[in-house]
Amino acid sequence: MDGKTIAKRESWASRIGFILAAAGSAIGLGNIWKFPYLAGQGGGAAFVFVYLLAVAFIGLTVMLAEFAIGRAAGLDAIGSFKKLAPRTFWWVTGAFGVLAAFMILSFYGVVGGWSIAYIFKMLFGSLANLSGEEYSNIFVNFITGTTEPILWQLVFMGLTIGIVVAGIQGGIEKWNKILMPAIFVIILLLIIRGITLEGAMAGIEFYLKPDFSKIDGSVILAALGQAFFSLSLGMGTMITYASYFSKEDNLVSSALTVVGLDTLAAFLAGFAIFPAVFATGLAPDAGPGLVFITLPGVFDRMPLGTLFGVAFFILLTFAALTSAISILECVVAFVKDQWGWTRRNAAFIIGGIITLVGMVCSLSMGVWSGFTVPFPAHGNLNFFDLMDVISSKVLLTGGALLICLFIGFYWKVENAISELSNDNKLSFSWLPVWGFVVKYIAPITILFVILNGFGIIG
Repeated sequence: MDGKTIAKRESWASRIGFILAAAGSAIGLGNIWKFPYLAGQGGGAAFVFVYLLAVAFIGLTVMLAEFAIGRAAGLDAIGSFKKLAPRTFWWVTGAFGVLAAFMILSFYGVVGGWSIAYIFKMLFGSLANLSGEEYSNIFVNFITGTTEPILWQLVFMGLTIGIVVAGIQGGIEKWNKILMPAIFVIILLLIIRGITLEGAMAGIEFYLKPDFSKIDGSVILAALGQAFFSLSLGMGTMITYASYFSKEDNLVSSALTVVGLDTLAAFLAGFAIFPAVFATGLAPDAGPGLVFITLPGVFDRMPLGTLFGVAFFILLTFAALTSAISILECVVAFVKDQWGWTRRNAAFIIGGIITLVGMVCSLSMGVWSGFTVPFPAHGNLNFFDLMDVISSKVLLTGGALLICLFIGFYWKVENAISELSNDNKLSFSWLPVWGFVVKYIAPITILFVILNGFGIIG
């Protein structure tokens, strides 16, 4: 793209706005929904220990790589590689990210709709005084329905599109400054309620006292995969967000802050959930149903449970929304930069198409559940699960692998370090170590995650 296009590019109004937006991208359903049930299945504190290592060594490594690429090019995920590697096929790396963003938001919007629906189900007493089986039946009947889940998906996607239409400063930055503090306030309220319940100490011990004998290959690979999903890596969102950064801003400290906030949110979410789960005698390893099946029963059994249940599903909705706007922005930025569309047209048209694909995802849980596609190591998948598996097992990890190889063997570590250090104006003595990790350690680690996703290694 020419210099004129770059000069007109939007930018963040403040560094804190960028940090909150990037943290909002990272803090989503992966933290509040996926992290707690993976921790429950992985032995609690043992999984948390491995996850923290994965975030520190691999997650931060890839995020710094994406930040360097995005700001150096000042373009969308695909345009960045076209600019830094002209007349090569490295643009495919960005295409992995944009396609992943498109696919993820298609089913992410469906789950975001579930979150909004459960605010009202909790508020109006639909989830009160039920047995465990009844909670399961309500959830299954809801998500397999034809009209209701789609209506809530439309509400969620309408909010997402509306914020992105408003732009970087007036939409994304403005709303993250509201939603991000709200997320942490609600988490802290839930923690206070959870740890004051009788029997909560067993949950705290499960979450904080690691049993290292529970760490095996599956726990390590699950923790690595969660680190990618949670931090929005390989999706192009961090490249896109960094492209709106100025050349004077400190990318390294921003990346450390974003990773820290994301990890803190995931950790606190577990702290909010496990004490309450143990206090009410329910299972911590309930899997994906932990949030929508187990937790409503937890809230029903505690004093002021309706209030805290509503607060939790508001939290889940806010977290989903901050991520959804970044995912949509990734695709919108590509259409704006490469095809010359206006932000408004790009957000409405692309957001509308993603919403239509999301409707197919929703219907595949019910009336279209008979249509399945085989996928290696995962059996026959409906359309919802297929979008999830392809994006997470192929595109996110594949994109992250290509990003590391791009920096290590094409663009070169020296150029990336120069970008991260603002042309050596900032001093970070450990960046050469980062260069070694991004060139050699991270690609090998990510390759293991990819092979595991296809069932080649276990």
